[in-house]
Amino acid sequence: MTAAETITGQAGNTAPVVSVIIPARNEEAGLGTCLESLVAQAGVDFEVIVVDDNSTDRTREIAASFPKVRVIDAAPLLSGWTGKNNAVATGARLARGQWLLFTDADTVHVLGSLARALSEAQQNDAELLSYSPEQIAVTFWELATLPVVFAELARQYPPAEVSDPSSPVAAANGQYILVRHDTYDAVGGHAAVAGDILEDVALARAVKSSGRKIRFRYAADAVRTRMYRNYAQLREGWTKNLALLFPRPGWLALKTLAVWLIPWVALGFAQAHRWWWSPVFVGGVLYLTMRLRRANFTWDMEILGALFGMPMFAYLLLRSKRAHAHGRIPWKGRTYSDKPVSDKPALLATGN
Repeated sequence: MTAAETITGQAGNTAPVVSVIIPARNEEAGLGTCLESLVAQAGVDFEVIVVDDNSTDRTREIAASFPKVRVIDAAPLLSGWTGKNNAVATGARLARGQWLLFTDADTVHVLGSLARALSEAQQNDAELLSYSPEQIAVTFWELATLPVVFAELARQYPPAEVSDPSSPVAAANGQYILVRHDTYDAVGGHAAVAGDILEDVALARAVKSSGRKIRFRYAADAVRTRMYRNYAQLREGWTKNLALLFPRPGWLALKTLAVWLIPWVALGFAQAHRWWWSPVFVGGVLYLTMRLRRANFTWDMEILGALFGMPMFAYLLLRSKRAHAHGRIPWKGRTYSDKPVSDKPALLATGN
């Protein structure tokens, strides 16, 4: 036990089956609801560890208000590490479980989902199980943009291929990663991907390339999340990630805009020339909407995505490409570069 650690409640002598690790940097908005859903889990022995990453809000106070939750400080952030990787690695070093669940402070876990996830991993011989949560959207740009992003992610990382040991495609969603503790240690854990901004995919690739099986699926039956609560957070978050998630972000942005323009060009012809272009516009919008079906959102969100989300997605792709090209990626008060000499993202300005 380190001097930086504060334990709330009493830990048992028997090691838990699962250690739930939550990195938390200024997460007062959602942490309480997240912890309420986690401490209510049943059917498996577990511990919950919140790693306070230099929060300046009520994050630590909220975490400490739960008697069954262990609250620790993140280790000092060293050059070459991202803040999240440093936080979860700190938690993993103190975790006693046979399995580790890395989950975010903005997630809400369905009652009984932890035991079911463990059973699913064991029944499928998966040493890493990752869920893509149900995405909660409230503001206009959340409603319009998320269906487009997740539809393209489903094309880039088809869950069936990710879960297929014969396929080289690997992916995970950092909002929910359940991994065997010994497997995590064997591939080097987050220390092996210390500088990776896209640490979830990097960890999944490390596990799969080692010959171990991973399983990935959409799991509204287990967990839900609201990733971003306003336009500024949405823009910053996807700027950080999109250029890393898609190998040719510039080309994808142009293709997305070209497809999106088809019905609008048809509408222009309908107004300027002949009425029969109007059905082309309607058909085009329906086609764009159907392209978003695999994203697991409601029809109204998919229509918003078809009308407004696609150009926003293209903008975010280009913004992300530019930020990574310049080597300055802001996130939660810190700025990272993914083009240092060591070929790993380096911390440029730590903030808090």
